[in-house]
Amino acid sequence: MGVATGASCAVQLTGCARANAGRSAAPGAPAQPSPHSELEEATIAELAEKLQRRELTSVDLVDRYLARIGALDRSGPFLGSVLELDPDARSVATRLDEERRTRGPRSPLHGIPMLIKDNIDTVGRTRTTAGSLALVGSPPAQDAEIVARLRRAGAVLLGKANLSEWANIRCLRSTSGWSATGGLTRNPYALDRNPSGSSSGSAVAVAANLATFAIGTETDGSILSPASISGIVGLKPTVGLVSRSGIVPISHSQDTAGPMTRSVADAAIVLSVLAGADPRDAATAVLGGRSMPDYVASLRTDGARGKRIGVVRSFKYIPRAAVAIFDAAVEELRRLDAVVVDPIDIGPVSKLDEPDLEVMLYELKADMAVYLATRPGIAVKTLDDLVRFNREHAAEELRYFGQDLFEQAAKKGGLDSPAYLEAAASCRRISRDEGIDPALRNYRLDALVAPTGGPAWLTDLVNGDGVSGSSAGPAAIAGYPSITVPAGSVHGLPVGISFFGAAFSEPMLLALAYAYEQRTRHRTKPRFLPTVEGL
Repeated sequence: MGVATGASCAVQLTGCARANAGRSAAPGAPAQPSPHSELEEATIAELAEKLQRRELTSVDLVDRYLARIGALDRSGPFLGSVLELDPDARSVATRLDEERRTRGPRSPLHGIPMLIKDNIDTVGRTRTTAGSLALVGSPPAQDAEIVARLRRAGAVLLGKANLSEWANIRCLRSTSGWSATGGLTRNPYALDRNPSGSSSGSAVAVAANLATFAIGTETDGSILSPASISGIVGLKPTVGLVSRSGIVPISHSQDTAGPMTRSVADAAIVLSVLAGADPRDAATAVLGGRSMPDYVASLRTDGARGKRIGVVRSFKYIPRAAVAIFDAAVEELRRLDAVVVDPIDIGPVSKLDEPDLEVMLYELKADMAVYLATRPGIAVKTLDDLVRFNREHAAEELRYFGQDLFEQAAKKGGLDSPAYLEAAASCRRISRDEGIDPALRNYRLDALVAPTGGPAWLTDLVNGDGVSGSSAGPAAIAGYPSITVPAGSVHGLPVGISFFGAAFSEPMLLALAYAYEQRTRHRTKPRFLPTVEGL
């Protein structure tokens, strides 16, 4: 595949994505050496300083990231993390460079290139497809609120990141990282391994240094899991802290967007731009007129000192090697002078699975219809329409897995159904009232910590995803925040740990994650190996 640059980026990359959709999972050869290695592991603050000193321009950054995308995403290891490039990125960067010279920077993100997950609305010459052919050809009427915030802050949209189609809600046995419009995203640490989902492309692109940061979305693990597996930081905010308007939905009870970065400091900077009330999203009304915290100010190397952290070990399927890494992380927290309470009980988390899925299916049906109504000229209006579209385009849409969850959701009743109301009440009770809230209160804790999950599994387009465990559920279902940070690796495959806690406790979680990150520095660059190191 060639490199697409300039005004033809969107058209050429669409062709690349279609070609990738028909490829097998066999890895390509890594590009040696990677171009513009000076961008590798560069932070927002470091790039902002170079921009301010005029050692670099935003145009330089756009050009260099595009070169890396061409060499690593569209050829070489063929990561497949970038679904589409924005042909206007360079002209936007040119205007921002001039604005910096004449008026100064808007924010720390002024002129910084980013990627947006392709289930988040963007206007202009990029599409928003959620990975589905059903949304091709009907652009959104306006930017998602978080995209508008990022643009106002001066961030430059490089393009749209691939994802697990429909954010992995179409089929119970899907292959994460695959979409009909974007093809298959590969794990940058071992190309035959899965990147997890649904924010697959966002995580892989950040890990491979194809953008300074990316935005992902999560309903239950879709930021945390791919971030952990790609060895980066992923922050899932409290539901209501960040607007969801203009984001293809699954569940209004749990959906949120959040930053995916290579450092905790960068996550704090991006969250500061994303956070805030939006009249288009009723969940943010809880913010009222309150001012947002200074998330960057909470970052201190002694941020764990004296903090009471509860260790949660009641999660299934976490591999033994990941548990060993987690045990070492707990010891590091003790060395950071945290008060570690090990173990603690967060209630019957295993009882969340059934009502959680029920809530998601009911809300998917209702919320999807509301979202589709915002897309002018679109042919599909309901979940039934999407099910029918997929059947009519089965050769492209259903070639690797089905749509059983779509079909189940389409048969559900309204949000006044007794079954939905009962499931929603169960989710709130088990995750909050019998789970996280009493654990924090009874043990007098500042936060909880758990292994994020296991290392990446082999990509399998025949049988679907493997099982690697996850601790994301309780916080996701409660609507509470969590953050994953690199904690080590298994045969070169990254593994993370997650800090989570009460609603709007992001400053505390960022402080803990930053202190741990700065002490351990487990983040490593990917080497695009064909398979797992040492095997």
